[in-house]
Amino acid sequence: MYRFSAWLCLGLISLAGVAQAQPTDTLHIGMRDDPDILDPTFSRTYVGTVVMTAICDKLFDFDAKLNIVPVLATGYEWADPKTLLIHVRPNVTFQDGEPLDAAAVVYTLQRDLTMNASMRHSEVGAMDHAEVADPMTVRVVMKQPFSPFIATLTDRSGMMVAPKAAEAAGKDFGLHPVCAGPFRFVERVAQDHVTLERYPGYWDASRIHFNRVTYQVIPDSSIRKANLEAGALDIAEVAPLDVDAVSHNPKLAIVSVPSLGYGALTVNIGNGASAKGPMAEDSRVRLALELSLDRDALNSVVFAGSYVANAQATSPISPLYDPAVPIPKRDVERAKALLKEAGVKTPFRVDLAVYNTPQATQAGEVIQAMAADAGFDVHVNTMEFGAVIAATNRGDYQVTLGGWSGLLDTDSNSWSFLHTGGALNIAHYSNPAVDSLLDQARVASDVPARRAIYSQVWQQVNKDLPLIYLWTTRNIQGVSRRVDGFTLMADGLLRLQDVRFKTATP
Repeated sequence: MYRFSAWLCLGLISLAGVAQAQPTDTLHIGMRDDPDILDPTFSRTYVGTVVMTAICDKLFDFDAKLNIVPVLATGYEWADPKTLLIHVRPNVTFQDGEPLDAAAVVYTLQRDLTMNASMRHSEVGAMDHAEVADPMTVRVVMKQPFSPFIATLTDRSGMMVAPKAAEAAGKDFGLHPVCAGPFRFVERVAQDHVTLERYPGYWDASRIHFNRVTYQVIPDSSIRKANLEAGALDIAEVAPLDVDAVSHNPKLAIVSVPSLGYGALTVNIGNGASAKGPMAEDSRVRLALELSLDRDALNSVVFAGSYVANAQATSPISPLYDPAVPIPKRDVERAKALLKEAGVKTPFRVDLAVYNTPQATQAGEVIQAMAADAGFDVHVNTMEFGAVIAATNRGDYQVTLGGWSGLLDTDSNSWSFLHTGGALNIAHYSNPAVDSLLDQARVASDVPARRAIYSQVWQQVNKDLPLIYLWTTRNIQGVSRRVDGFTLMADGLLRLQDVRFKTATP
């Protein structure tokens, strides 16, 4: 206990010192993890997207009601079911002075489509190619109708990169990204911070009120909270169990909205040597693990009841959510029977990788205790965020607890994770029936029809269980009361337009 308290104080002193050394027009933001590469084409993490949101404007965004709104585009229309025209906003420049025009948009879309190891390929893969229709109009030609395409452009697929800078840097572009957003990259110290400075040529400059932004990496939620309370941070993600304390602090406010994201267990069923044995090879064992868990109790103990039990990748706030998809209740006796039926000797060992944050560790420990009742011997392995990503990429894991911050359309929350060869399919799951359904949902444009298709996806996935969906998350940020104009959307990203410090009163 003494050692932890000393660590907390050291973290507080260090960060407070950094904040005091910065100009008063610097916004300090606390994040739970270190971002991965700051390149929209290759990024796969929420925290990386948080930082890139300040660097890289998108063609489109969405509002509080999930309506798509133009940003770097001024509008679009479908010329026919396979031909999309996007109109590019005039008088926009990248942070190196290069103009944003149709050719630059085409460059970015083709980069996402064709670059080796692109994390966006699964999102834009229905695109055959993009071409310049006129200097400020892009023509996107699809291989087949693809209804979610504009929705995909509200996230990283829609972040435009400067062609000259990207060509010069190649795969090292993420070390010094150049985009068309309000802030340009200054420096990054791994596991510590990312610093940005205001881009004076930003097309919407009147809405930007800080000269610098510093994103401080603080995995421990208690340390983030302490620094927020001390004034060393202006905005910081708050763990659900800390919401009550922060909300009662007169210097702070809680800004919280429902999320499009989810939390889930991912089981390695086909990725390398670790995808061997009953857990990977027998869905009855995976079902037994699911039935050993009480989603409501997990939510109550770890997340103060702020999350919502779920068994699909679609949030209840989405029009594509199907409330008829059953959420399994805990059934320890059936779980035991399934393990016996599968011929599994108990206690059956399961290695569970979790992020080294207090919240993730606690969730892993609650899962460990619950699963033990059914005959599982869960070993919780806490790992640094980047180490978990690296391990899952190379298949060096059995089960991992993670999640997805959630994008506007269910396609972006499911296809890459569940389709054979999907960029985020770390389970290496492959089911031709699910592939077909996911592809059908991309072609259909009617919301009820797409919802019905996704319902069939969840029925099959919840039998195969490459992912065991557990909950829909909630976006929660603590904000200093000296900050004005901060809003939060369902994807949890921090949009800094119109955010400012309040004018001091005499």
